[in-house]
Amino acid sequence: MLKKPTCRTRRTRRTRRTHTPIFKAEVALAALREGKTLAELCNQFELHSNQITQRKKQLLGHAADAFEVGAKPVKVVDLVPLHAKIGQLTLENYFLEGALTKAGWLNVKLLNCKRPGVAY
Repeated sequence: MLKKPTCRTRRTRRTRRTHTPIFKAEVALAALREGKTLAELCNQFELHSNQITQRKKQLLGHAADAFEVGAKPVKVVDLVPLHAKIGQLTLENYFLEGALTKAGWLNVKLLNCKRPGVAY
């Protein structure tokens, strides 16, 4: 039985966890099997009963999408023009940085960052 926290006893708060979709699916499938009670599933997965019930409802609500014949096609993005634009903008930034530094108009300290030569 859990003791009520007193002035001497402090309960530490658990940090917020993010669960992967694979873990969520595993929880939902275990809830659908009905081999264990909800309390047993709570102890096994260390989740609140509302979360387990929510995952089960979510799986049941979207189960038909897995068998849909006319599935939406995945939109393919052409990365070549985007990479070209990034390269163009990078060159322009380097050029302008050099020109402004020579003219004495740029007095910005560069921060210690992952991308050298980029001022923030």
